Order: sequence, then C-alpha cells, then structure tokens
Amino acid sequence: MTEHPDFAAEQAHIERAYACLEDARASTLRIRDLTEAQMGGTFQERYERNYFDEKVVARLNHLDIGDAALVFGRIDRHPDADLAVSGAARDGSDPADRHPEAFHIGRLAVADRDANPVVVDWRAPIAEPFYRATGREPMGLVRRRHFMVEGPRLLAIEDESFGDGRLGLAGDDAVSDAPTLRGYGTLLAALGKGRSGQLGDIVATIQSEQDEIIRAPHRGVLVVQGGPGTGKTVVALHRAAYLLYTHRFPLEDQGVLVVGPNRVFLRYIERVLPSLGESGIEQVVLADLVPGISFGAHDDERARRVKADARMVKLLERAIADRQRPIREEIIIPFGAVRLRLTPQESARIIRQARKRGGRHNALCRAVEGEVIATMMGKVGDGTFDLAEARDGLRQIPEFRALMFRIWPSLAPAELLHDLFGSKALLRSAAEGIFDETDALSLHRPRAESLAAATFSDADVALLDEVRDLLGPRPRRGGVLDEADDIATFGHIIVDEAQDLTPMQLRMVARRSLNGAMTVVGDLAQATGPFAPNDWSELVRVLSPKKDAKIVDLTVGYRIPRQIMDLAAGVVKAALPTAIVPTAVREGDSAPRIVRAAEPGALAGAVVAEVRLAADEVPSGRVGIVCPDELLEVVADALRDSGVSFGRATSRGLEERVTLVPVGVAKGLELDAIVVVEPAAIVRTRDIGLRGLYVALTRATQRLSVVHASDLPAAMLGGASAGK
Repeated sequence: MTEHPDFAAEQAHIERAYACLEDARASTLRIRDLTEAQMGGTFQERYERNYFDEKVVARLNHLDIGDAALVFGRIDRHPDADLAVSGAARDGSDPADRHPEAFHIGRLAVADRDANPVVVDWRAPIAEPFYRATGREPMGLVRRRHFMVEGPRLLAIEDESFGDGRLGLAGDDAVSDAPTLRGYGTLLAALGKGRSGQLGDIVATIQSEQDEIIRAPHRGVLVVQGGPGTGKTVVALHRAAYLLYTHRFPLEDQGVLVVGPNRVFLRYIERVLPSLGESGIEQVVLADLVPGISFGAHDDERARRVKADARMVKLLERAIADRQRPIREEIIIPFGAVRLRLTPQESARIIRQARKRGGRHNALCRAVEGEVIATMMGKVGDGTFDLAEARDGLRQIPEFRALMFRIWPSLAPAELLHDLFGSKALLRSAAEGIFDETDALSLHRPRAESLAAATFSDADVALLDEVRDLLGPRPRRGGVLDEADDIATFGHIIVDEAQDLTPMQLRMVARRSLNGAMTVVGDLAQATGPFAPNDWSELVRVLSPKKDAKIVDLTVGYRIPRQIMDLAAGVVKAALPTAIVPTAVREGDSAPRIVRAAEPGALAGAVVAEVRLAADEVPSGRVGIVCPDELLEVVADALRDSGVSFGRATSRGLEERVTLVPVGVAKGLELDAIVVVEPAAIVRTRDIGLRGLYVALTRATQRLSVVHASDLPAAMLGGASAGK
C-alpha cells in the first residue's frame, strides 16, 4: 500500500508534540521543587505554598496522559473561514489566493517554548469543526485529517476534503438520511479493538450528533435518549470534561457530580475522565451521598416498591410531626430554689406555634427549647431572668433533657427511620390515609440493639436523604447548626441510566443541583424496575419542575453489529412498541448463535462449552456471561468444575477474561463476546422482563450467543442462526 505523502511530516509533528508535552511536565516539576524547598514561614505563607502546590499537582495530573494518544487529527481551515460565506478576506484580498491554516487536534493543548500552539485541545472552540463539519456545512474547513495512532506512533492517515471550505458539497451528502460518519476508517478501527474491561474515551472518534450534545449550553436539564451502543454514557462523560474546560470558573468550585447505577458501572467508567485530564469530578452511586450509614439490609419486593413511591414524602413528613408531641400530664422540674412547671396545654401551644413558624425540624429545636424555658420561668420570676443562663442550667438536668426529647427532639435521619421502621404503631400513624396497612407494615423490621448496630437497605438511601432534607442539620453544642450535616450541591450533575431512578431517587438527585443544570442520559427501552417510565415527562417533572427540559436523541449505534441489533430489535419492539431502534453502522462477522441444551440439567454444561468457543473466537477480547440471578450459582459451579477461570462483575468488575454478570447489573457494560443464559428466565423475572432481555442481548461488540433449555420468548424467534 502506498504511504500517504504527508506521513513522515505528520509523524515528525506528533513526536514534536510529545517532546513539548515532556518539556511542560519538566518545567512544572521544577516549579514544584522550588516550592518544596521553602519550609517554615508564617501561617499565610504556608497556606499560600500549599495552595500553590495543589495547583502544581493538578497541572501534573492534567499533563499525565498515560498511554493514550496525544494527537489524533488535524484540520485545515480556510484563512478567512469565519468570513468564507461572503468570500471576503480581512485584508480585502481574495481568500482563494491564501494558504489554509492547519491546527492539530489532540487530548490537551500543548505549546512549544515560545508559546506557539503545537496541539489544540479538543474542547477548544476552534476544534469544533473537526467533529461537526459536513459536506453540507464545512464550517470553513478545506480538509479534515484523522490519525490512526498508538501513542506517539502514527499508523495511518485518513483524509476528508471539503473543497474550498466555503460551499457545501452537492449530491448525496446534502440530502441523504443515512448516518454520515466522520473518519469512518478510524472509527471502525477503534470499534474493532478488543475491550479492556473498562470504558475508554472516544475523544478521537466523536461523531457530529454526539459532539452537539457534548457542547450543548450549560443550563437547564438536557435529557439524552439513546439506545444500546449509541455512546450515551461516554458522551455524557465527555460533556463533563467539556463543561469544566469551558466554564472552569465557576464549575471547578461548584463541582460536577456523576451518578451511576451501581459500583460495577462506576468501576467500568472510572478511567474515562482522568484520561481526558479531569480527575476532580465526583463519581458516585446514590448511597455514597448518604455518609455514615451501614448498608446491607434486604427488603422484600413490596417494601422496595413502597419505599420508591413518591407518597413516602408525606409519610416521612408525618413521621417527623409524630415526634413533635405534647406531654400528657404536667411536668415539674426542681431548679435551684424553685419548681418549674409545664402543662400539657402549654406544650401543645408551643408545638403549634413552632409549626406555624415554619422551617426545618432541627432548626426549630432551639426556638422550641427557648419557648419552653420562657414559659416555665415566667411562672416563678418577674420576667427579667437571663434566658441563656437558665438554658445552660436546665440543660444539666436529666428531667429537662427528657422533656425536650419528648416535645421536640433533635433527630438524625438514621435515628428517625430506625425508630419508625421498628414500630408498627408509628408506621400505622404515619401511613394513615397515604398507604394501606399492608403496604405500611411491609416497612416494619425489628429494631437493632442500638442505632450504631442498625443497617439499612439500598431502598432506604433515598428515604434517609429525604429525611435529612426535612430535618436539616442537627444543632451542636451551643445550639449552632452544623453546616457539614447539610446536603452539598453541585454546579452540574450527570445521571446515567436515569430511566431506572425511582421517584424518591429523582428527588434525591434534584436537591443536589445548585442551579438546575443537569445532563440526564438513558434509554426508556432499557428501563426496568417497579416505576419504569414510557416517556421522559415523569422524570423531567421531578428534576426540573419550573424549567423546560430539552430532550435529544442519539440514533446511531456504533458499538453493536447489525446482526445483533436485528435480533434485539424484535425484543424491544415487543417490550415497547414506540422504542427507537438505533441504526447500526457496523456489520458483524457472523449472526448471533442460538444454542439449545438437550435438557434443563444440561444447560450449565452448554454454557461452559459456548464460553470456551467464544474465548477462542475473540482471543484478545473479554467474554461476559449474562445470567438471571436464579442460575448464577449453577453456572458458577459448572465453570469451576470445568476449570474455566472467571470473575464476578459484582466483586471484580470486568477485570477477568471471563466474567459472570447478573442481568440486573449488565446495563451500561460492554464486552467483546456475550453469552446470554436462559432468556425465558430473564423475561419472567419481575421488574426485568423483556426490557432486561433487550439489555442482555445488546452488551456484545463482536459476538453473541444465547444458550437456553426452556423455549425462547416469541420476540426472539427468527432472529439468529442455530448453533450445534
């Protein structure tokens, strides 16, 4: 094959870029050495030195790209690209007589020692045409060049020409409805690489519809609907990096939060943002946002549904109100030379006035306490007593502390839920008129010996957070509220697999938004769980009740071969007839294999055989076994007995060559080969169903097998070749 005429020059430029990057790292290290040599000094000097050192370390982290490609493309712009439509140059000359301007596009900006740009950051405005230019809208480009690289080594060059950059190309590109792919050869080469067990960035192969989402304005709620393989997760992560680059101030201080569906998923995506130079973004599951709680309890199906229901807000409000209780008989407390008294009527009046006053429960503790003291002291004094002095004295008396705990206790979220769930009477009272008694008592569980020994379930996370918001920070010594107890907010929030969030979880996400700016990605066709929605309006109402949300679609499937998508299409259309099936741009090497076990007892053996075959056919790739929960241990035992080394996604992510993946955590993951076990069992699993099967069938980038003993669901029939 003839070598590209510019190959040597481009290789030299890439090597120069790496040399400049190393120079930048060396210069930064020298600066750090200077600051480390300065010890001692005043507090202000030490503070400034530490702050400066943090910035230097952040800069070093930014410059550390590991083995990722630094340079992956180039654009040649018309010298007056911004004025190209009018055809007038800035100096009045004919633009056609002048040479195009070349910019190399890469992972981060690199300059030489004279501050001349060598590489332009992919997020910079000038780099936008690299991702967005088309024949119809060349955006001033004369040429776009894609590099296929391995680190600093150039492997191939792919060019796209745009004429003079001022006029769109005539013909099919201007009118075709088919997906127009940028850098087709480079894209297919990237998609054809074996999976590493962790999601990689797509900075070199971002397509136009993806780039439009990445660079969308930083305001309101942006909902990104995309089917399997459309890249919605990686687009959302690139959007986080882009927003931090474009709005460094104030987003760096306000923070960016990424919320994932489970820890397997977080482990899978954890390298994407650092590879883009952004290591300060917080990536969490919802439980991470509720610190200091022990999780591990399990709920039955009814309890999970009740806890997810939005009506739980009213139940929790009433549970708090039930802890604001008047006394039943007069209380007498000796205090010095006097006896202080409080009647039931007086306590009821104080509680009533506090509720009218408004505010969060814990914030009113001091006011209620002050009113109780004033009422009691007013009966024995002349009204000139010192409230602060009386408060300090009374707080030392156990009877007074017990009185306040009865009337208006300072509460922690875990304390309230622990007491509520441990009492059928409290549950009945809080749920009256909201849930029926059966639903209410499904929340009951025996109290632990102590609050410290109590554990909570995953379904309790959103409830603990709701109570935390309703109660507010607890007052500390001196009655001062501890701001650290309050809920942190973020300048931008990204939520993945948002279609699976329950109403209570959506409220939890919404209260963490500082300004309403969120990117919400998901696929309604993959929605599972008790509150799976059929449109985005229900979610948007919770996340953005006062603002309009923008909903955009990713329609092109890059990851999944056409043959696999054809099989999955029948399943998703049966599950959700209105679902939009992504247009696959890749042709697979073979159709999915359907393998039927001779009998149910032979199912696990057939799975092992298919795993071995898949591993042979993708020798440099990873194999996943997506399995319903009821068959996980059966399959695991068969793999062990056959000597097949494997890992479990729930404990080691996708680190092993072969990984056993429960169908409930498969969403968002991708592997080279997938073996789906017993589709009928997946479909009959409550809250999983056909949509869960659709998820299972669309995890493979190269090869798919389906192994079954029971009859296949009707939606799958006719979509694959039969295996032996």
